[in-house]
Amino acid sequence: MKFDEQTVLVTGGGRGLGAAIAAAFAGQGARVVIDYRNSRDAAEALSNRLGENAIAVQGDVTDDAAVAALFDTAREHFGTPITTVVNNALADFSFDGDARPKADTITWERFDAQLRGSVRAALLTTQAALPGMREAGFGRIINVGTNLFQNPVVPYHDYTASKAALLSLTRTLSADLGADNITVNMVSGGLLRTTDASSATPAEVFDFIAASTPLQRVTTPEEFADALLFFASPWARSVTGQNLVVDGGLVKD
Repeated sequence: MKFDEQTVLVTGGGRGLGAAIAAAFAGQGARVVIDYRNSRDAAEALSNRLGENAIAVQGDVTDDAAVAALFDTAREHFGTPITTVVNNALADFSFDGDARPKADTITWERFDAQLRGSVRAALLTTQAALPGMREAGFGRIINVGTNLFQNPVVPYHDYTASKAALLSLTRTLSADLGADNITVNMVSGGLLRTTDASSATPAEVFDFIAASTPLQRVTTPEEFADALLFFASPWARSVTGQNLVVDGGLVKD
C-alpha cells in the first residue's frame, strides 16, 4: 500500500519520539491513530495540528480490553482497518545514566514492567491488528528497539533485556505472518536528543555519544522517525524480520 492508503497506529504517540513518528506518517498522507495513556492534552494537540487524517485515542496497550477498544475506535472513525502498527510506547522509564540501579540492587519488578511494556504490548497490538490486516491483504508491524544490547554503555538492564526480547518476537512473528503479506521489522535507536525520557540524561553522556559517532552528533527523534517510513513503504515490500540501527553510525550491525 502507498502511504495515503494506510491507517497507522502509533502507540505512545502523544509526545516525544511517538509524536515525531506520527507526524512523519501524517506528512506522507497516511491516516494516523495517536495512542496515548496519560498524555491526553499533548495527543489531542498533536491530532489537531496534523488535521483530519489524525485521531487521538486513549488506551493502555498492555491491557487486552483497552487494545481491542482502541482498534474498534480507529476503525469506526476512519472506516478502514489499521494496516500499520508502530509499537513505540515505553513503560515508565527515565534514561538517567548512572542513577539507574546496578546489578546488585535492581529488582525483578523493574524487568517485569519493561517486559510488559515492550513484549506484551507488541503481542496484544499485533493480535488485534491481524484480522484487519488479513482483510486488507497487507500489514506492516514496526517495533521500536534499542542499540543498547549491542553497545551497553549504561546499565539499563531491565529496558535492554525487554528490547532484546522484542527483537526475538519481531523475528518469530515475521516468520509466522509472512504468508499473509504482513512484514515485521524493528528500528533501533540509541540516545535521542531530546525526548521526555532522555531529558534526565546527563550532558556528558550526550557529549560522549556524539563524539563516538561518525556523524559527530546525537540522532533526533525526527531523524529516527524518518527511518520507520521505509519499512511501511512500497520499497520495503520484501523486507521482514530485520533490525535497522539508526544512531548516527555508533553501532555497525
